[in-house]
Amino acid sequence: MKAYQVVFVLLLTAVTVDSQSFHSGKCPQPPVQEDFNITKYMGTWYEIEKLPAVFEGGKCNQATYTLLPDGTVKVYNAELLFDGKINSIEGVARVKNSSQPAILGVSFFKGVPDGPYWVLATDYESYALVYSCSTYFNLFHVDFAWMLARTRVLTNAVITQLHVELAEAGVNIKRLKASNQTGCDVMT
Repeated sequence: MKAYQVVFVLLLTAVTVDSQSFHSGKCPQPPVQEDFNITKYMGTWYEIEKLPAVFEGGKCNQATYTLLPDGTVKVYNAELLFDGKINSIEGVARVKNSSQPAILGVSFFKGVPDGPYWVLATDYESYALVYSCSTYFNLFHVDFAWMLARTRVLTNAVITQLHVELAEAGVNIKRLKASNQTGCDVMT
């Protein structure tokens, strides 16, 4: 990595430290959903809770996944900003290894490496638990987690179950933030 890239990463780290989940050492390797069926995962998911993410600043966060003919997945993420505008981004997800279909890489920008997208758990019909982690310089890692649902609400029992699964995966669940899914009519 070139010196200017190191400086950029360090500056970015300093600016975003309060809105991310930083940890020393390398990323953990939690188990993912067994026998993951990507076709059943397609459709719209609503964010219920998440670890803070600097790239998410609105409410009504949702993701829509569409299987493409070449086996990749079109990813459409949208949120409602506080000025009433819809902010969205489109990307592509790819299964990294066919023997582990629950481990995907997502890219939103050409030339930028894929971001990890690990489906830790899902029943396909009501909830999904997603984890992402990247290690930098073998010194620290930044992780993200999303609790998703097929509707804008999820029962407390399921949320508690998913908290247990995240904690077992090594995620600090005390840093989870509830997502605001109210007043989202404009998103449909």
